[in-house]
Amino acid sequence: MLYGFWYRALPGAQITRDRLHKAMLLETPLVIGRDRQGKPFALRDACPHRGMPLSCGWFDGQNLECSYHGWKFDAHTGQCQLIPSLTSDQDLKVDRIYAGSYACEEHDNYIWVFIPEPPPPAGFSKAAEPSAPAPRVPTFDGKYNMAHLSADLPCTVDHGIIGLMDPAHGPFVHQAWWWRSRHSIHEKQKNFEPIPMGFRMSAHTPSSNSAPYKLLRLYANADSITTTIDFVLPNLRLETIRAGKYWFSSLTTVTPVTRSHCRIDVVACWNIFRCVPFGPALLKFVFAKFVEQDRQTMENQSEGLKHNPHLMLIDDADRPAKWYFQLKAAYLESRRNGGEIKHPMQGPVTLKWRS
Repeated sequence: MLYGFWYRALPGAQITRDRLHKAMLLETPLVIGRDRQGKPFALRDACPHRGMPLSCGWFDGQNLECSYHGWKFDAHTGQCQLIPSLTSDQDLKVDRIYAGSYACEEHDNYIWVFIPEPPPPAGFSKAAEPSAPAPRVPTFDGKYNMAHLSADLPCTVDHGIIGLMDPAHGPFVHQAWWWRSRHSIHEKQKNFEPIPMGFRMSAHTPSSNSAPYKLLRLYANADSITTTIDFVLPNLRLETIRAGKYWFSSLTTVTPVTRSHCRIDVVACWNIFRCVPFGPALLKFVFAKFVEQDRQTMENQSEGLKHNPHLMLIDDADRPAKWYFQLKAAYLESRRNGGEIKHPMQGPVTLKWRS
């Protein structure tokens, strides 16, 4: 699991002002809520006194109170505000004590939490400041629809991510009369290029064996349709489709919850089919179908992985998976030695596969 990045925690609509919410990211228990102004916050779900979950306590819109001994903490900074058991002649510096707090932002209907490198001993550390804001779904004008989907996957984050970027499983996993069948398999060739902390499938014409792309070309009356797909550490897949004045973009993440479970979240924005009756509902149906097919595949795969089988990655279809593992290893090495990340790609690469 990679620390030092932003991760999606919970859909924003789930976080109300009147209650505290529990979440788990990278095996770190969190309590998440909103203050009086509606701004979200995230704290480690453990009082630094005796470990009682702060989610069991009370929140007055500004401070969380532990249900065990009444210690109070500022919701955003985690700084201790009160220890009721102290007497007037005891000079413990309460303001030097902190419940673990985490940088927190809300974008695209999701609460994002920055999970830093494992912090110093709990109780005396402020929140780590991220060097960049949380990721956002790219948009290209002010009028668009938005939808999000989520599914739990019973596998490690690595298997979730390489499944997400796998270009060859489509005809076998995502079969549908309105999409494609396994009988439509043909050879494909795509260009890839390195980008900071990741790689890009360069702008290309979508697959000719996908019915929705044919429909989009007719609807948009566009001379061409181009698709660009980026993967960026630790877990981001960004896809952009452009067809004349119409566009579709999505940001998909695979978030490690524990070492053996992860969660896939998809947020999509589009101005395609905005004026077509049931257009948004249709697009959401397609995405929900895809996510469920991937979830079921991962569930079945987890049965085989329980027995620790020998695994292999082949070229060219599995080259993106190899790049992911190499990028991850390069990032971890750079954290150890303080140097620059050595990108596994030296320049543009063309890959071929059948799907």
